[in-house]
Amino acid sequence: MTQPTAQKIAHDTSFTVLSAIGICHLLNDMMQSLLPAIYPTLKDQFQLSFAQIGMITLAFQCTASLLQPMVGYFADIRPMPYSLAIGMVSTLIGLLVLAIAPSYAVILVAAVMVGLGSAVFHPEASRVARMASGGRYGLAQSVFQVGGNTGQAISPLIAALLVATYGQRSIVWYAGFALLAFFILLLVGKWYKEHGLTRIRSQNHIKHPELTRGKVIQALAILLALVFSKFIYLACIGSYYTFYLIDKFGVSVQSAQVHLFFFLGAIAAGTLLGGILGDRIARKYVIWFSILGMLPFTLMLPYADLFWIGVLAVIIGVILASAFPAIVVYAQELLPGRVGMIAGLFFGLSFGLSGIGAAVLGALADVTSIDYVFRLCALLPAIGLLTVFLPNFKAHKR
Repeated sequence: MTQPTAQKIAHDTSFTVLSAIGICHLLNDMMQSLLPAIYPTLKDQFQLSFAQIGMITLAFQCTASLLQPMVGYFADIRPMPYSLAIGMVSTLIGLLVLAIAPSYAVILVAAVMVGLGSAVFHPEASRVARMASGGRYGLAQSVFQVGGNTGQAISPLIAALLVATYGQRSIVWYAGFALLAFFILLLVGKWYKEHGLTRIRSQNHIKHPELTRGKVIQALAILLALVFSKFIYLACIGSYYTFYLIDKFGVSVQSAQVHLFFFLGAIAAGTLLGGILGDRIARKYVIWFSILGMLPFTLMLPYADLFWIGVLAVIIGVILASAFPAIVVYAQELLPGRVGMIAGLFFGLSFGLSGIGAAVLGALADVTSIDYVFRLCALLPAIGLLTVFLPNFKAHKR
């Protein structure tokens, strides 16, 4: 094999690796979404209060969200090719413990173990997606994230089929998914060690001398504000869309779930579209359009009839989801060499904001109404105006 051919193979987009990491993201997020899906079962079986249910969420979120930036930071300093597989072992153990948990305290331990596996997975898997991108960073991130979106969408269906029908012990079947992901991640780790490290090191030398430290900090603060607006609004739709439709239009639960399914499908499509567009045009413009561009549609949604709410929700889902791949890659280009830390920060923040947002919006709906919550959240995309202050810089390509 000639030297130019070898270099070409070393830096081309590896769709095999991207597919593998996307499938593992599907499996990981499907397993981490199991906990909220089985809350009714656990509540009845262990006679739990809502406060105790909240503590399970807190135990999971403290590890799944807060540890991600630290995991990514240390992985940037000292890459560990097989850490993905090791993290999946934590998820596997957590699921096995959850399947046989005899008490509430043991359930909390299981939640922590599942959360720890997720904390390791997201920053490192995002690094692998960038390694395999061949310079098509937006596409790689969107393929990776679509896997997670799909896993979150199908987890309640599987939980309803298995856990609601066969009880707590059926969670052991989820451990089979963790075992499958473990073996796939072993192969990904081998590729990471043999090829990925060379790729990521070559990317780390890309610098942006025109960006001062102050500009970088300001840009990261703006991106975090944009993520706040995106995920709080997503928490509003994801958690309360079905209740909103039932309360306002009197539709059946099944009909409301169909509307939610179309919204989740739009989220997956928008994620892929946003990554592809980000590679073709400036990511700043994709971010600008995605956050601020949905404002007219969110403002119309609370005042639309049932048909147009379905249409508007799909449009909002596509536009809303297109931002995240562009935001993550833009932030990684702001801080070259901090791929894992940035991925951990933004993925961890997204989980944390979704959980906090759902809780706060639920409490607000209790004292006001679901309709009021939707009208209030419709204003969140206006935060997208901050995008004008993001610095312009050229994305360097190899």
